[in-house]
Amino acid sequence: MANLLVRGLDESLVQSLREQAAAHGRSAEAEHREILAQALSRPKKRSFTEVLASMPNVGEDADFERVQSSSEAPRVFD
Repeated sequence: MANLLVRGLDESLVQSLREQAAAHGRSAEAEHREILAQALSRPKKRSFTEVLASMPNVGEDADFERVQSSSEAPRVFD
């Protein structure tokens, strides 16, 4: 198993790690391992293309066409 040495940490950060570890009933080293595991094992975010591709087919394109009630475009900012 590999070792990891982290230098130059602010003492308040180390203290917070110790407090969080104590609250979870484990050593600071075990808490550090758990934090790293959670941070690095999160599922990767899907791309916009993947999200669009996962959307269900809910109708024809014509169902969503914009219909103008008159030949003149509506005046929004008068």
